[in-house]
Amino acid sequence: MIFRRRRGGASQTPPAESLYRRGLRLTSTFLSGFAYPEIVWGEKPKVSLVKSAGATRPSLPMWDRIKYLLLLTVVWFVLVWAAMADNPLLPFVDAMREQSRAASWVFVLLGLELIRQGHFLISERSSDYHRFWTHRVFGGFERYTHRRFSPWTRFRVWRATVWLFWIAVFAVVAGKVLDTSPALALFEAPRLLWEALPFLLQIVFLFFVIIIQFVGLFWFLSRGGIDTYMPDDIKTRFSDVWGQDHVLERVKENIVFLEKPQEIEAKGGYVPGGILLWGPPGTGKTLMAEAVAGETGHPYVFVDPGAFIQMFMGIGVLKVKSLFRKLRKLALRYGGVIVFFDEADSLGRRGALAQVGPGGRPVGTRPAAFAAAGCHGISYLSSDTRWQLARDALHSGGTPAWRDRFFMGGGMNAGGGDTGTLQALLTELSGLKKPRGIVNRYVRRLLGMKPKPPPKYRILVMMATNMPEALDEALLRPGRIDRIYKVGYPSRAGRVRTYEGYFGKVRHELTPEEIDKLATITPYATGAGIKDLVNEALITAIRAGREVITWADVMKAKQLKSLGPPEGVEYHDRERHATAVHEACHAVVAYRVRRHLEIDIATIEKGAEYLGMVASIPVEDQFTQWRSEYEADILVSLASLSGERMFFGGDSSSGVSGDLESATRVASLMEGYWGMGHTVSSHAVSSQLGMGTPGGGGKEAEKEMRRQLADRIEDQLATLLARVERILEENRTQVLAVAHALETHKTLQGEDVVAVIEGREGPLVDGRVYADPAFVRELEEYHQAALAAHRGRTPVRLSLPAVPDEPVRRDSAKSPVPEGRS
Repeated sequence: MIFRRRRGGASQTPPAESLYRRGLRLTSTFLSGFAYPEIVWGEKPKVSLVKSAGATRPSLPMWDRIKYLLLLTVVWFVLVWAAMADNPLLPFVDAMREQSRAASWVFVLLGLELIRQGHFLISERSSDYHRFWTHRVFGGFERYTHRRFSPWTRFRVWRATVWLFWIAVFAVVAGKVLDTSPALALFEAPRLLWEALPFLLQIVFLFFVIIIQFVGLFWFLSRGGIDTYMPDDIKTRFSDVWGQDHVLERVKENIVFLEKPQEIEAKGGYVPGGILLWGPPGTGKTLMAEAVAGETGHPYVFVDPGAFIQMFMGIGVLKVKSLFRKLRKLALRYGGVIVFFDEADSLGRRGALAQVGPGGRPVGTRPAAFAAAGCHGISYLSSDTRWQLARDALHSGGTPAWRDRFFMGGGMNAGGGDTGTLQALLTELSGLKKPRGIVNRYVRRLLGMKPKPPPKYRILVMMATNMPEALDEALLRPGRIDRIYKVGYPSRAGRVRTYEGYFGKVRHELTPEEIDKLATITPYATGAGIKDLVNEALITAIRAGREVITWADVMKAKQLKSLGPPEGVEYHDRERHATAVHEACHAVVAYRVRRHLEIDIATIEKGAEYLGMVASIPVEDQFTQWRSEYEADILVSLASLSGERMFFGGDSSSGVSGDLESATRVASLMEGYWGMGHTVSSHAVSSQLGMGTPGGGGKEAEKEMRRQLADRIEDQLATLLARVERILEENRTQVLAVAHALETHKTLQGEDVVAVIEGREGPLVDGRVYADPAFVRELEEYHQAALAAHRGRTPVRLSLPAVPDEPVRRDSAKSPVPEGRS
């Protein structure tokens, strides 16, 4: 087909719908291969069927010439055989003569087919004959119909013609069966249908019985998992959502558009219909969705995460369609509806990290730094450093920590439900808005009337997940999910507001300063975690026979939630002292070199995954890390190795393995990735691009680059190890003091650790005794006895020095702010 534009310009092919609008429709199959329609654009639309000079019709293959002739011949002999079967005495010649009169229509069709093939044969030989039929006859008819009738009229005429044709065929066949004329057979057909109606009704009834069984089964299986709450059932309001003010303001904006859609639609926009709330568990995503429904006064539909996980394929699709059918009804009745998909990754799970981690390894395993035997070698690092180590550990099958950004992508197809369920959801969210209702869709179309367009359904789709990287990209595209908000950990001000809200529901003695301090020492507390901490503090107070929560109750609850219940394992004196010295070295070095973190808790009580630990928390919300801070993290990691060597005569334990792994990884990242070492170029980019070392190339240069990188990392660690040794030598007394406090009390809060180091009074432990030179000498003597026992693998000959005057005050309800560090 040739399309040509006049008045200059390049030739182009107009879209098919444009051809249809201009009345260009070539319907006759006889035109196929006859001519090329030439369509002239830029003028009044017209069609002219032209043929280049001397052109003829393409030749037909032999099979196409004889296939209908062979078919009609076979039909003729079948009729003759049927006649001989009815009368076995009838000769073959007489049967042929009889069927020549009875089935004359076969010869008529044979004659027409011969005429058609003759017409084709002449068109293949004569260009004038071919041009006459294509241009004058068929082309003239096509031009006439395009001038006189619209495309819709031509379509209806063609449809009526097809109906009349099949009615005529039915009349002829019925006339032969009933041995009457075709016209009378049309009137006889209703009578025969009425006589056979009881039998037909039985067949239809049996058919519907079978269908109803399947419909009932699938209807029963598709129920459940979807709860509808009317406006009066929801009591949650925006005032009940604490600590997420920045997200709440954005969500309120969507509510304005849901309540007053004309404000944006009148200006040419559309109402955002989808919101995704993602973030760590317990940050208030579900609570925020309930508050949206409570504030708007619209019905609230909650979709259970496991509603679409079914035994049979297709049940999830039925549930999706049933759900949105209900949503459309509620939207029309109440002017809008809110549907909330909790744990949306269970339904839209088709992303890169759905079930399988990088390299095909299953996610869920813990990095080695988390599972190191001995010291909990990652707990006292900063959050950013912990994430870097966790990300690096992914190559060994670890699980990444949460970050501010996430990446979506297709990968393995796994997760809840089946792919048909997800496709059904995608279609319902932004598929074709087809007309609704049987009368509107079928009756009006049968009468030649256009169906009414569907109304605008005010449906606000809200989804929540803590695994956004597992969601399908098609689900997150604009038009389905228009707004994506991170509901992260509350800020310090948000935590203060959340603590005030939950403490306001119980009796307590905490002052505003103590609540502010509690918010500071729980930097990653979520709304659910804060609620649980307050409840645990209340349980602790009730267990002690009190109805009022004190600061000590809160600290005990925090310790229980942070570390879990201790295993109750008792160390022998020699191992207890070694563990205490190990953790004391971490604590003292962390206090001396760190300014971006402060000690939260130190313990030597054995937990499920550690023998002891020192945990630190940030003093303020921080979003970037500096070289000095990473070096401080390495110093704290190396403190255990340096301290064990210094206090145990050069000996060291396997408990430093996690510390050394953390220090080595951070130093490697500093040297090769972050520009915090002796070079500027990134080792990651050089390795990915295959560039090798600057100015070099080849495998030998690559080996040399790796060797030099390893040497620089080792030199950096050695330099920092020497620095740690000097710090510990200068603070030997403080290390022994903290170790003694840990052996005495097993667990210390951060402020008590600082009080012991500075030799002053703390909230629960009086550190002034450790400033007494006589008591310090006792600590040194006890350590020497423990060292001798360590070398000889014998019991310690001295008892642990007792603290004079029992300075520990378990009932203290105050928590003074610690002094500045020296």
